[in-house]
Amino acid sequence: MLVTALCLTFIVFWLTNIPPNLEKIAKNEAGARITDAEVASWLDKNGYNTPIVVRYGQWLGVLPGWVLTGEDGVTRGRCIEEGMAPDDAPRFCGVLQGDWGYSRVRRDEVTTVVGSALAATAKLMAWVMIVMVPGALVTGVLAGMREGSRLDRALSGFSILTTATPEYVSGMVFIVVFTSTAVGLRWFNGSANAAVDDATFANFTLPVLTIALYGMGYIARMTRASMAEVMTSQYIRTARLKGASFARIVLKHALRNALIAPFTVIMLQFPWLLNGVVITESLFSYKGFGWLLVEAAGNNDIDLLLAVSVVSVLVVLVTQLISDIGYVFLNPRIRLK
Repeated sequence: MLVTALCLTFIVFWLTNIPPNLEKIAKNEAGARITDAEVASWLDKNGYNTPIVVRYGQWLGVLPGWVLTGEDGVTRGRCIEEGMAPDDAPRFCGVLQGDWGYSRVRRDEVTTVVGSALAATAKLMAWVMIVMVPGALVTGVLAGMREGSRLDRALSGFSILTTATPEYVSGMVFIVVFTSTAVGLRWFNGSANAAVDDATFANFTLPVLTIALYGMGYIARMTRASMAEVMTSQYIRTARLKGASFARIVLKHALRNALIAPFTVIMLQFPWLLNGVVITESLFSYKGFGWLLVEAAGNNDIDLLLAVSVVSVLVVLVTQLISDIGYVFLNPRIRLK
């Protein structure tokens, strides 16, 4: 996990610090009409002319922050805040020290901006999981109990349809059908901007359904396949020969073993749902984590973009770890081996 996190964050750091991006930052801060020499001078005064590996180490907080004394005699540095004496400034001030930088566009600390966006997206994702996981499990179990039946074919077809439909397609369909005057079913709001502070059934339903439907089909299909396999197992046949009822066989014997594989798939949904969050939040104007990522990338806000990337990497790695650990507890055969 540590090696993966370092590699991914370095790649993002390198891509955000390529010369054209740095030139845009200099012109945004110092003026759009400054000359190339003035751009180079601004980058030098702000510590951008040091090697990329050194700047990455300073951003992480494993190398001392840069310190430069200008021609005006003023000492500037990464760790020197406004009004602070250079001797009082700490040597290290990176991510490991809790300093994630400053958003040049939002004019606020990165931790504050990311924290509020994460809280909004966490609320959205909580409702997505509440709708998606029970619905997918019920659909998969019902389809897998009687493989090949009409119910199985109908539910499997629905699952394939939802999985094959991207969020930007289903979201636009929902907006056209349920919010516009073209169809007349104005049951919901097309914008979820107000849902960040005050989520209601009208402004929060469509974003939740847009994300939930895409993941629901995949989980349902995996559950159906696992359930169908368990129902043909030897111990299920033995339970039937002993005269156990079909409901008892499903609930007591088949369901627990059938849910082992879907557990891993459910945990995998967290990194996959990040993609849906970016699309859906942009589509419905819900200003959460996905919206912030698009905004940071569009505005070339390096510190903010790096923080969003690091959080995304950590979410993926932690959910993968939980998935592996949870699978061991659910499947005793792994521990025995």
